[in-house]
Amino acid sequence: MATIDPRDAGAGEKSMVILQSLLCLLREKNLLSRADIEDLAAKVADRAADQAHDPLPCQTDVVVAAASEMDRLGAYIGGRYGGKHRRI
Repeated sequence: MATIDPRDAGAGEKSMVILQSLLCLLREKNLLSRADIEDLAAKVADRAADQAHDPLPCQTDVVVAAASEMDRLGAYIGGRYGGKHRRI
């Protein structure tokens, strides 16, 4: 059985803060467009919807939570920085 190193406790939360900040920074500097973020959110949602064919499998609850977080983050970034939506 694996033990949890106390130094790694909260590593997921730390990673999430770093990744959220990175996405915001890239959008702020116009290195990512709103459409890019929407594309990323769609890819995460696709992984959540079709986990049987996911080339990088992960836990069901984690991928569903990731899709929800991308929606929330996309809405925040879209409202804060604006930009054009992706074309469908």
